Amino acid sequence: MDFEQILSLGLLQGLTEFLPISSSAHLILLPLIFGWEDQGLAFDVAVHVGTLVAVVSYFRKDIVRLIKSWFASVFRRQHTVDSKLAWYVIVGTIPVGIAGLLFGDYVETTLRSPVVIAIATIVFGLLLWWSDVVGKRTRVEQGLTIKDAVIIGLFQVLALIPGTSRSGITMTGGLFLGLSREACARFSFLLSVPLIFLSGSLKTVELVNSSLLVDWFSIIVGTVISALSAFLCIALFLKALEKIGMLPFVIYRLLLGSYLLVVYGF
Repeated sequence: MDFEQILSLGLLQGLTEFLPISSSAHLILLPLIFGWEDQGLAFDVAVHVGTLVAVVSYFRKDIVRLIKSWFASVFRRQHTVDSKLAWYVIVGTIPVGIAGLLFGDYVETTLRSPVVIAIATIVFGLLLWWSDVVGKRTRVEQGLTIKDAVIIGLFQVLALIPGTSRSGITMTGGLFLGLSREACARFSFLLSVPLIFLSGSLKTVELVNSSLLVDWFSIIVGTVISALSAFLCIALFLKALEKIGMLPFVIYRLLLGSYLLVVYGF
């Protein structure tokens, strides 16, 4: 891989992982548009590790507090708002974990097409807009219930479809449940920690068991670029979200989906 491809894909993963526009779709489409060779499993693992580092770094205080509270709830039966939120992150991750194990191969081999991405980008973009319009946006993540966590977790299963956007679909579910935009985003980002860790671990196992040669320069540079751009993206997104709402991302999704349908669907 040349530096232009490393830089482009690293930035793309970092900037799109936490925005409601689908990082997986963009990572599939960019090499297709520019005629690049597939970046390979090792690089995919690297840029996902980068986004994991970013979200853990940004929410480090929250994550440490949630982990401590979770252990206290398990071993000392001390149940607090933080321990409940930690349990809800676990509960919200279970559905997509099961679905990924059952249908991951089908998704990887059958649904990675520009037309599927186009349709998912448009349909789930409109659903995001509708949830932002009708949602009451009065609740915070500390007020979530076990039922809310299950519902958002089921919404997250749809993120297996390329073009859906994991952050976008979980925020859609949260908005329908009455959470504020910022609360939706924060819970969505916390949900990403176990999911990215698990998916990255599975890809790492695949990489170790494969006979592929590893380009360590690409790996290291891609990880750093992805981490830095993701950290910046999280910070700016949370600050701007309540002001700008979801409409700019919905418009972008509609334009992107329409372009893909014109180019690849007809």
